Amino acid sequence: MFKKLAIIFTAVFCVLLAVPTLSPKLAPYFPSWIGPVSLGLDLKGGAQLLLEADTNTMFQEKTQQLYEETRSSLIDRNKGVIRFSNLRNHDGVVSLVVRDEKDVSNAKGRLKANFGTTVDIESDGKTITLSYSDAQKQEMVKDALARSIEIVRRRIDALGTKEPSIQSQGGKYILVQLPGVDNPEHIKNLIGQTAKMTFHLVNENVSSEQIASGRAPNGTEFLPYMDAPGQMVPVYSRVEVSGESLKDSQAEFDQHNMPVVSTVFDASGARRFAKLTTEHVNERFAIVLDGKVLSAPVIREPIPGGRGQISGGFTLQGAKDLAVLLRSGALPAPLQVIEERVVGAGLGADTIEAGKIGSIVGVLFIFIFLFFVYRLFGVIAGVALMVNLGMIVGLTALFGATLTLPGIAGIVLTLGMAVDANVLPFERIRDEIKAGTPSLRAVNMGFDRSMKTVLDGNLTTLICALVLFQFGAGPIRGFAVTLSIGILTTLFTCVWLSKVLIDWYMNGKNKKIGYAK
Repeated sequence: MFKKLAIIFTAVFCVLLAVPTLSPKLAPYFPSWIGPVSLGLDLKGGAQLLLEADTNTMFQEKTQQLYEETRSSLIDRNKGVIRFSNLRNHDGVVSLVVRDEKDVSNAKGRLKANFGTTVDIESDGKTITLSYSDAQKQEMVKDALARSIEIVRRRIDALGTKEPSIQSQGGKYILVQLPGVDNPEHIKNLIGQTAKMTFHLVNENVSSEQIASGRAPNGTEFLPYMDAPGQMVPVYSRVEVSGESLKDSQAEFDQHNMPVVSTVFDASGARRFAKLTTEHVNERFAIVLDGKVLSAPVIREPIPGGRGQISGGFTLQGAKDLAVLLRSGALPAPLQVIEERVVGAGLGADTIEAGKIGSIVGVLFIFIFLFFVYRLFGVIAGVALMVNLGMIVGLTALFGATLTLPGIAGIVLTLGMAVDANVLPFERIRDEIKAGTPSLRAVNMGFDRSMKTVLDGNLTTLICALVLFQFGAGPIRGFAVTLSIGILTTLFTCVWLSKVLIDWYMNGKNKKIGYAK
């Protein structure tokens, strides 16, 4: 009896989970964790963006970083300076000439200790070359794509966009689906920014005439103000503190009630920021974001503790957006929108309505077939079928899965398989009754002897669904999710729930079973 009550309780509980989806007006009467199923882009409408990672720019930056670190490694005064000349960065290869041939081995050893296996280091006489191999580049692209997806996800989540779908596609593309978003411009601008922030000292020795000529001294570059692109700031190329050391950023108001962005560095960044502000009091330093100067304030006093504040005439929304960008991290490669589509909500509503009509018509014909062939047992199978549908919807909502048009196809397919799972034991019961077995025993034997066939058929389909989920993407995964949930609920309703309902009808007696001849 306990087993039967547990089966009935599980079925009722899962069907109740589907009520907020099937009847949204009743949703306020349910706990917050029981909500309607989330609809995908094709059903709810929204925006779809296809982003491409600019790996060429990423490799150029990586090679430039390799160039700078090579110079620093060879002129390290703590380990001894190795004299070299003709340090160049050309076509993705960094090369240099060691002046004394005796220092070549020492130079290679120092560079290998610094770069490890991430860089191929070769020598020809006194010439040393450093480059990334094809395998290393492929690994860098793979890592950059994975990091970009995570950063894009954090940026979108921070904006409060619900149920986004973000996945890799084709090796260097990212597909972003935003259900319910009809104007993706703000999100597109936000996720497309690299958000690479660095801190540089300002070169105060550069005259306005030099800036006007555009010829920057060695080790200095001219960067434009973000709010005034025509005004250039001479900054030293050396990065004093990198945005990678940033631990948190929030939009706040300063003492003048103006929006600012507060920053918190990690331990390493805090030490470098404190050193910068201690050694350069009364000097200016530039806060650079994606090659543009946000602001260039004067350091009035040392700033220990790793906390700072960025001001620049922000609006409140601008401060919030910048805080999101800095908090989520810099993109390892710039992202470019190469395709954009907006799906209207009306199209999704029509699809849902068509799906409802199709499902109702299909279920109605199934009910008619079951009733005329199996009489009362057919009615019981129909009840189990409706419970099965409610359980699929309820569990889909509970697990937070997104329902798409292929997902609806998975539900319809599951209902067809559920009929088959009922027909098999009913036909075995018919055979037992024809052989003269009492009806009560025929019911038990019919379910027992068909169990293996039902399990085999559904479990093999479940394996296929799991493979589709693992290797599929987008709509394919939506189909696999509803199909997998449907297979499990089919086994529950058609194997256990139907048996419980039939046992209650039989009530331990050999009642007549009125099958059609």
